[in-house]
Amino acid sequence: MVVVVAAGGPVDTIARLVADQMSLELGQQIVVENRAGAGGTVGVRSVVTSEPDGYTIMLSTLQNFGIAPAIYPDAGADADKLVPVGLAVEFPFIFVVPSQVPANTPSEFIDYARRKKGELNFGGSLATPAHLLGLLFSRSYDLDIAYVPYRGLAPSINDLLSARTHLAFDAMATLIPLIQDGKLRPLAVLSNKRSPIFPDVPTLTEVGIKNFPGNPWSGLVAPPGTPKAIIDRLNAALNASLQTPRSAELMKQLALTPIGGTPEYFKDRIAQEKPTWSELTRLSGATPQ
Repeated sequence: MVVVVAAGGPVDTIARLVADQMSLELGQQIVVENRAGAGGTVGVRSVVTSEPDGYTIMLSTLQNFGIAPAIYPDAGADADKLVPVGLAVEFPFIFVVPSQVPANTPSEFIDYARRKKGELNFGGSLATPAHLLGLLFSRSYDLDIAYVPYRGLAPSINDLLSARTHLAFDAMATLIPLIQDGKLRPLAVLSNKRSPIFPDVPTLTEVGIKNFPGNPWSGLVAPPGTPKAIIDRLNAALNASLQTPRSAELMKQLALTPIGGTPEYFKDRIAQEKPTWSELTRLSGATPQ
């Protein structure tokens, strides 16, 4: 199982969990191999050119389909050639502001940002969902909120807590303790239903914000030309792996949402969301780093 990020972090953790649980279902050990670099295109390129025999799979992310192609168009890593096996998990994202910001709802924040137009900032690593969702929010309401690039999560969170930046769309798992301590105020979740962790926080749709993509996700894909019988067997093993007690325990700890479903469902999800993320990446002006 190729993983397009470095070892450590939620995507790698999910890859290793799914690999272990699928190994039990298939009766054959799955080995995780991290092939990070160039926005995930290194890993994608290796799988696109692999034999379609079922012995190479990849845990992809939405970045492989909607973000990286807009930044690295000539990388020889066309993720669209990959065959969807199944959606694995969603990474629930939440819209938060520092406790110093006088807003308790998205509409109150929009009003606040309009009064402070040109004075507010948001941060995140370049061409990540945190960056692109903040950009979409600012452009959707003509708020002129400036983007500040960060090389890692820790410095961006520190500046958010001190109100040097004024909003964030980021993974819920990272922000839960800061929200519970009252250092950050949650305004909305990106999921299509409320989170059991914060049941009083509305969805974006509930508050009238309807032009946003859903949560970021990870899912299994296989090389081009992989036979349907192999895809179906891998899909069945993936779905079973997501339903084990071990998986349920770890998903809860990481505040992740197991999804599963058919290869067709995953294919439709990619097709539905890719244009939005590609356009946001183009608007961001992100270039290879």
